[in-house]
Amino acid sequence: MGALYYTNNIQGPLISALNYLKSNYHNSTEFIQDNIDKHIFQADSIASLKEKLQKYENNHLVMQQMASEVNDLFKANNSKLKADPKVELVRAISYEKFGNLNRVWIDAKDYNSSKIYGLTYNELVAGIVVPENGKALGLLNRDIQSSYAVFVGKKRAPGIAHGNNAKNLVVKFIPAWFEIEEGDEVVTSGLDRIFFKGLKVGRVLSVKKSQGYQNAIIEPYYESNDPNYFYMIKRVK
Repeated sequence: MGALYYTNNIQGPLISALNYLKSNYHNSTEFIQDNIDKHIFQADSIASLKEKLQKYENNHLVMQQMASEVNDLFKANNSKLKADPKVELVRAISYEKFGNLNRVWIDAKDYNSSKIYGLTYNELVAGIVVPENGKALGLLNRDIQSSYAVFVGKKRAPGIAHGNNAKNLVVKFIPAWFEIEEGDEVVTSGLDRIFFKGLKVGRVLSVKKSQGYQNAIIEPYYESNDPNYFYMIKRVK
């Protein structure tokens, strides 16, 4: 109750202590479950993990080769640009408050509270991570304060995706001269330096013009029914 309703000076230490306990609880339950799985489903798990590992290793090598070639190209042209993205696996500890399913505390190592990070799940945009009392707070897509830059449709109309505290999202400030149609796909633009370019957000349900711009209602791909593990984009380039 103190972590929910008291002033920030009291909330900070309480939230830190509670999140520490929750994190240790999750670590303990996962350790127990992992050991049970190892003994009961060991053979099937090993076979499945080997197959996945081969796939991930192949993809990792391909990505490393592409990044190396891009960096070599930058050097050959005396460019100061470089490709060195960084992504971290993080865990949702708990909801921030009772009844609000759009905000979760994130257990992230070496968290820099001066930055905003992108949050993804299975290569889909899940939301953003912002500082709250110096801790990492995940604002899932539908949260009204979750926003990031996107492209809409094949012609890559720029816009800003916002949560709406409802089932669907809204993309605002789409220039009026772009033709937006129902079913157009929405992806991240990467121009906000929060997400990589081209991550999938959702599809257009309807479009409405307002004051020289267009607003589009978006059906998101990511469903936040059971927030657990995410990937947090710590560095785009």
